[in-house]
Amino acid sequence: MKKMTIESIEPQIMGRIKAGAFLIVKAGEKANVMTIGWASVGFIWSKPIMTIAVRPTRYTYGIIELAKDFSVSIPTEGMKKEIEVCGSRSGRDCDKFKECNFKTFPSIKAYSPVLAIAGIHIECKIIYKSVMDSSQLIEEYHKLYPKKDYHTLYFGEIMECYSTDRE
Repeated sequence: MKKMTIESIEPQIMGRIKAGAFLIVKAGEKANVMTIGWASVGFIWSKPIMTIAVRPTRYTYGIIELAKDFSVSIPTEGMKKEIEVCGSRSGRDCDKFKECNFKTFPSIKAYSPVLAIAGIHIECKIIYKSVMDSSQLIEEYHKLYPKKDYHTLYFGEIMECYSTDRE
């Protein structure tokens, strides 16, 4: 494991997130993994922050609403099949951890685990959330919400960030 800072990872992770990363959320005994392709990293409130977006129609939404934190595992390469499964299947209907043969390991500071994959892992404490107000979204982007299931944005203070080079 190699510790990293937000300044050192920002340039490399944004391209990878666009290709697909894994959001892992756990509350009580319920856990789920889902693909994310929309996220941002930066500094807000003088803290390193990762912002993720989860639609209320997703199974993960019910878990993250109860959670105090989340983790994101960004694969070094590949994992196209797993990204597809976690982005198209619901945790209501299947166990994506089993389906993708994912193993997890405990986070350093978060309750939500990280995936045991080669990549960058970010552990975040949820410090703020905001339900999107569709009246404030420019018209051109409404086409991204044909079901009108506008995201809730979760702002996570980055507590730990590190890379692993193997499972």
